[in-house]
Amino acid sequence: MQITSILAIYILFWVISAFIMLPIGIRTHDEVGEAKVLGQADSAPANFRPKIVLIRTTLLASALFALFYANYEFGWITSETFAWDS
Repeated sequence: MQITSILAIYILFWVISAFIMLPIGIRTHDEVGEAKVLGQADSAPANFRPKIVLIRTTLLASALFALFYANYEFGWITSETFAWDS
């Protein structure tokens, strides 16, 4: 596998992981007990910490990519694994 393919696939895993990690641990102002700003949406996060989200996203994406690459190298699950003809 070429380095450009590895990088592109890792970026895809990272973006998917970011969408998975974004809502984890987020609390609204009502849940935390803080006052809202005039015009603020009820669902706006009160405790958004982007650094934590980036770290968690990178860890999840790295683990998923490691599994993907190991499967690519060792061929644990291939297209022949599934019975496409029935």
